[in-house]
Amino acid sequence: MKRTLMTAAAACALMTTAACAAYGAHAPHVWNDSPSVAPAADAIPPATAEAAVAFVTDAETRLAALSEEAARIQWARATNITHDTMWLESRINAEYTELQVQLANGAARFNAVEVPADVRRKLNLLRLGIVLPAPNRPGAAGELADITTRLDSTYATGKFEYQGRQITLEDASALLATTRDPAEARALYEGWRTISPVMAPDYARMVEIANEGATELGFADTGAMWRAGYDMEPDAFAAETDRLWEQVKPFYENLHCYVRGRLNARYGDTVQPDSGPIRADLLGNMWSQQWGNIYDVVAPAEGGASSYDLTERLVASGYDARKMVETGEGFYVSMGLPALPETFWERSQITRPRDREVVCHASAWDLDNRDDIRIKMCTEVNAEDFYTVHHELGHNYYQRTYKDQPFLFKNGANDGFHEAIGDFVGLSALTPTYLNQIGLLQTVPGEAEDIPFLLKMALDKIAFLPFGLMVDRWRWGVFNGETSPAEYNDAWSSNMLRYQGLVPPGPRPANAFDAGAKYHIPGNTPYTRYFLAHIYQFQFHRAACAQAGWTGPLHRCSVYGNEEVGARFNAMMEMGQSRPWPEAMQAFTGQRENDASAVADYFAPLNTWLTAQNRGKNCGWET
Repeated sequence: MKRTLMTAAAACALMTTAACAAYGAHAPHVWNDSPSVAPAADAIPPATAEAAVAFVTDAETRLAALSEEAARIQWARATNITHDTMWLESRINAEYTELQVQLANGAARFNAVEVPADVRRKLNLLRLGIVLPAPNRPGAAGELADITTRLDSTYATGKFEYQGRQITLEDASALLATTRDPAEARALYEGWRTISPVMAPDYARMVEIANEGATELGFADTGAMWRAGYDMEPDAFAAETDRLWEQVKPFYENLHCYVRGRLNARYGDTVQPDSGPIRADLLGNMWSQQWGNIYDVVAPAEGGASSYDLTERLVASGYDARKMVETGEGFYVSMGLPALPETFWERSQITRPRDREVVCHASAWDLDNRDDIRIKMCTEVNAEDFYTVHHELGHNYYQRTYKDQPFLFKNGANDGFHEAIGDFVGLSALTPTYLNQIGLLQTVPGEAEDIPFLLKMALDKIAFLPFGLMVDRWRWGVFNGETSPAEYNDAWSSNMLRYQGLVPPGPRPANAFDAGAKYHIPGNTPYTRYFLAHIYQFQFHRAACAQAGWTGPLHRCSVYGNEEVGARFNAMMEMGQSRPWPEAMQAFTGQRENDASAVADYFAPLNTWLTAQNRGKNCGWET
């Protein structure tokens, strides 16, 4: 994920997308001793073009000057969770929110004033970009900051009792990935969800405060404000994501049908019927958002074995956590981008400390809006983290590439771009072609391994798409009042069924708050960006492979070492958020629109194979 500040969550929960850039970064301290006190009416200058320019200049100066202090406090809390670091972060989050509300309201004064295009864009970013806006009344920002910090820390420190000992999410996830015992899978799935019911009252109160703030800024609710940040109207953006989902939904249904059949063959009708939805805990992931961990269960009956296991190859080749990160850096350098600064290696959290509580959720940080870039991970030597390293460094390289933009443009073209940068590189990084290029494989497997390779990719990439959509669909319903606090859990389960075709392993308790067991809900990180990223990464990949002159199957293409691709890639990243996202898309791909057809192109051989495997089956599920 992207750069992080505040609580990798509370941060982004409170700041502008321009300032926060997905997980945070520019959280200023407020110098004004009484920031919530409005100036006298006669002290407010007329709303002119000159005043708008002066307002934006002052806003950027204040934000830029104050961001580093906040960044360091937020990094300290994320890498050492204590009462004191939580207190410090909550305080600066509140101060930041009060300033940001002032700036957003100030920007709205110029809505009807004709100003230069770059000034208008900055005014819009100030007004649209607050993730959780506090209303402009005394105490609101402080209450909101306390809640968001508490929610994030509750998640980060969550543990539950399993077989007589307290285990963390990392422990539970590792067990769930490997168990093939349905009873154990259910216990782990349900056990982790015991950490979240306590969050529900805080979450409901947070929604009330944020909606009050969003209404003050002229939006129907907080969800509408989120959707307004994509260079189109909120309803148009929702329709666009629906259109993209319809492009890929048939392939997901094909994959779902095949996986359900293999689970039925493994566990029988009493555990997983051969029709209807899939039992969520059987898919090897705590949120059933990626299914690659159960490849051994769903592998092709014939010819499904791969000639290599990436985790085994990494271990056998002597990789440690640092070498994993160095390898990721090497990919970007091979495309002509600069090496990471020495401070990256000195200051990043690459492995989990043993002496304190930390946020292990992987994230990329930019602490000074220039060169103090870092990652925060609890890296393990395995295939998943090999990919994650390439992904997180994509955020860092994006941050560093647009560092010369004005402060409010130091961000991705939209938040989906920021997530897609590293995912695009990751598509090359997982190919046998790349593994051969860096010496992890001696030979590149032949075509006989294409279906196994693509099936593994689809279990992560295609399986994720409906989850990437449903998280914010749930949240938009919460924000607009369609879903009341009493309906939180029923609505979450309903979305699982509608979009993913999944059901929990058993009845949920009356006080369940399953949404809170997913980091991005208590972390208040908008999630549609990840859905977009799973579209964009293939669009980027197809364009890059064409630029490289690749004529083979898309899934075998690696752009490692191609500086021509790197130059165009760099040109897109340098734009930051200075132009509408279609212009950034065009700079790299030649297209101005979102296009999920690249997903179909990449997985075409697998879709043909799945169709044959599913012949005669009753695919789909009742909603």
